[in-house]
Amino acid sequence: MGKIIFYEERNFMGRSYECSSDCPDMSSYMNRCHSCRVESGCWMVYDRPHYMGNQYFVRRGDYSDYMSMWGMSDSIRSCRMIPMHRGSYRLRIYERENYMGQMMDVMDDCESIMERYHWSSGCQSCHVMEGHWLMYEQPHYRGRMWYFRPGEYRSFREMMSMGSMRFMSMRRIMDSWY
Repeated sequence: MGKIIFYEERNFMGRSYECSSDCPDMSSYMNRCHSCRVESGCWMVYDRPHYMGNQYFVRRGDYSDYMSMWGMSDSIRSCRMIPMHRGSYRLRIYERENYMGQMMDVMDDCESIMERYHWSSGCQSCHVMEGHWLMYEQPHYRGRMWYFRPGEYRSFREMMSMGSMRFMSMRRIMDSWY
């Protein structure tokens, strides 16, 4: 079971809201959120309601002013708890949308798709078969990140309403991060 506490102001000040499950819209609980404390579990926090917009991975710890840490322009508006996963991790990535182009099975973290698989265009669709993953738009786990749970993701571009969207690195969300 996870637990996260959100605060309206930086440095854990102002009204607070405690959460132990997904929350699609925090506006009914607080006007804004500028800091949070993760007491247990791993979470994705989003700067728009209904798990939209920029997303950030948080695990146990204090985030007293995440806006300056991550360059967020707004406050947290929704959150999703990442379920604990024990077992193997398996992800099938494709070079192009709609499961086209080269395909690779991935079972561990990949710091650079370009270096490991020689794909200059990165990964543009995938099928998460086991585990929970974070995918990053740049090599070495940098840039914007997205959370992927088991399922099929045919087109990152359509899913994220952006131009050409691709991922260049990925890592497993491991139990050891709790």
